[in-house]
Amino acid sequence: MTQPPGPEPTVIERLREQPSPFLLTGYAVEQVLWMIPLVLGLVFFLVGGLLVVVWVGIFFVAAAVPLIRVIANRQRHIAGRVLGVDLPPPYRPLPERGPLVRLVAMLTDPMTWRDVLWIVWAISVGWVMSLIVLVLLLAVVTVFFWWFGSYPILWTRSVVDRAILNYSSTETLERRVEALTQSRAAAVDHSAAELRRLERDLHDGTQARLVAVSMSLGMAEELFESDPAAARRTVSEARAATSAAIADLRSVVRGIHPPVLADRGLDGAIRALALDMAVPVEVVGSLAGRPPAPIESAVYFAVAECLANSAKHAGHRQAWVELSHQHGLLRVVVSDDGRGGADVDSGTGMRGVMRRLAAFDGTMTVSSPDGGPTIVTLEVPCLLSALSSPRTTPSSAPA
Repeated sequence: MTQPPGPEPTVIERLREQPSPFLLTGYAVEQVLWMIPLVLGLVFFLVGGLLVVVWVGIFFVAAAVPLIRVIANRQRHIAGRVLGVDLPPPYRPLPERGPLVRLVAMLTDPMTWRDVLWIVWAISVGWVMSLIVLVLLLAVVTVFFWWFGSYPILWTRSVVDRAILNYSSTETLERRVEALTQSRAAAVDHSAAELRRLERDLHDGTQARLVAVSMSLGMAEELFESDPAAARRTVSEARAATSAAIADLRSVVRGIHPPVLADRGLDGAIRALALDMAVPVEVVGSLAGRPPAPIESAVYFAVAECLANSAKHAGHRQAWVELSHQHGLLRVVVSDDGRGGADVDSGTGMRGVMRRLAAFDGTMTVSSPDGGPTIVTLEVPCLLSALSSPRTTPSSAPA
């Protein structure tokens, strides 16, 4: 009992059994080179057929038919390898007689005429198809050498370009040290200026009020026996002066480190700051934690200065503050829809912001064309590991 034929292999299975691309390309090269022998075999066969009446054509046909069969058998082998099937020679057996009888047997074999038809196909469309395979190989090789050659050449040039156009590692380090030295000097100058401001505030405000309280209490002490009513009034005035002194102290402390910043973090402090502005300020984004306290304070006062400048000079109807922290960089964008034209060099406020941020290797960029909008971008490096647990909830609603 014969076994039924198995299922036909799928296209994927046939592709897996295909010869390597290099072998397939070799077959294509061989088929392209067949052009000359195939044309000669066809010419000999046709000329021999025309001259067979004068017997000379028999020699042409006798030379052409075996040549055609050799090439046709080779193509059967190649087609079988490509298709994954066995294609044996399909010719009829030749008789064991003389050459003329064998030639007649070959000419009467239908497969001989199919070989002649195949030659027409092979030297026309078939040859073009094999040539395309060869061109594809040459294109791939050309692209590879083009890419490989271009890369070393451009790599060599880039090395030279970098050496000429860029600082060396030593020079880069020197410039980095110089920039840090300048930013440190600016931070020291800023700190000294802040200390002088605090001294002035304490001297002109709190200290003067406390001196007045001391004098009032001294006067009250003298009036207790002679004029108790006047002494009580003087004590009341001293009490009011004490309240004013406490308010001055709170103002000074708020200038050093606002309580809302300590309690709610940078996110919450900026939202509270936005609520105090006369023009609506929308705060978007959030911070998943808290930067270190010095950076938090510097960025808070920088945002406060930017919003204050907008309120004074921009003539805007809406302002925005966008908070984000990605890839170790704290980024705050303050923008408004005002008249624009902001100039960093025109006042001390923006330069103060730059000095604040430079102390932490931060930067400030300003885009403010005439007619607006004004966009101030503050960026300060801040490692994510330096952030503590968040103390505010994210929100994108208008502040």
